[in-house]
Amino acid sequence: MFQHILLVVAAFIVSALCGFIIIPLIMNFCKRRHLYDIPNERKMHTHAIPRLGGISFMPSMVLAFLLAMTVMPPMTGHEPLKVSLWTCFFFISLLLIYGVGIIDDLIGLDAKTKFVVQIIATSLMPISGLYINDLYGFLGIHEIPFWVGAPLTVFIMVFIDNAINLIDGIDGLAGGLSFLALCGFLACFMREDIWTYAMLIAGLMGVLVPYLYFNLFGDPQKNRKIFMGDSGSLTLGFILGFLFVKFAMNNPNVIPFHTDGLILSITMLIVPMFDVVRVVLVRMQHHRPLFDADKNHIHHKLMRTGMNQHQALGCILTIALFFAAINVVMTFVLNMQLTWSLVVDIVLFFIFNYLINIKIQEKGEKVFS
Repeated sequence: MFQHILLVVAAFIVSALCGFIIIPLIMNFCKRRHLYDIPNERKMHTHAIPRLGGISFMPSMVLAFLLAMTVMPPMTGHEPLKVSLWTCFFFISLLLIYGVGIIDDLIGLDAKTKFVVQIIATSLMPISGLYINDLYGFLGIHEIPFWVGAPLTVFIMVFIDNAINLIDGIDGLAGGLSFLALCGFLACFMREDIWTYAMLIAGLMGVLVPYLYFNLFGDPQKNRKIFMGDSGSLTLGFILGFLFVKFAMNNPNVIPFHTDGLILSITMLIVPMFDVVRVVLVRMQHHRPLFDADKNHIHHKLMRTGMNQHQALGCILTIALFFAAINVVMTFVLNMQLTWSLVVDIVLFFIFNYLINIKIQEKGEKVFS
């Protein structure tokens, strides 16, 4: 086990080093080609910022992962990695998402085109045999057939992909929430001794460190600040959706049966998922198009209370950690059923939102919900 942990740490370090090398090159490339995210009335930044930081995510992650997997057999005595159908389809799907994100960052794509590509990419997962097949007692439902689990898997993965994309509204938010979620998934896969996925996750976590450094603390006037763009947020969202399904799937050939698979997967992504549901419900309530952009996400609302970007970021990350702690207690200490755990989560999220609304109203501003 010690050797496996060393490989996980090595994958993290290699990916981080790649990020610190690649991201400055991307910023210089954006400067030469004038590829910037231009400020407007919807955006928080006031300077033109390079938007291709997410391009660094996949090559850094893959390089770190391949190096770790190459070293693992002689170091641990395990057999070399066998390429499964899941592996092939996962990387094909990831390339589709990564590619459409880059194209959107460079020349722009309409929401319908991106949505179609997301459907195609995520549909490859159930085709390869990876799908949610058990709801672990949610609303009294346990095992579900393929014809139910396959479309549910596609819906969840597309939903998570867009949730990460939509919450990428202030510095460090999508990257920070993704990093926390990846930490949780890393712990879960390490607990099950599934080191291949642990190394993949560590590879993605590593490159987020230099990205967050340049995104949060870089000086835009010196061309040392960068956004991840859709190439980053869509890639992060797809991988997180894949990990959600992988850990939530009841597959005793890979992971011994564990009743906490679904609740832990939800816990990792509870803030972006709940926030998107809230925003969609508000748009439906006010008869507004679901895909129209607005400024009603949780980070927008926190900033309307008087917080700056970094304060709003810290508050949201704290909320995410709070939900993680609460769900761990409900699951492992109180042995609470999944349905009731989610009810508690929804009520707590409603209370958070209500308190934010009160603060906004105290400043004399209108609250939509």
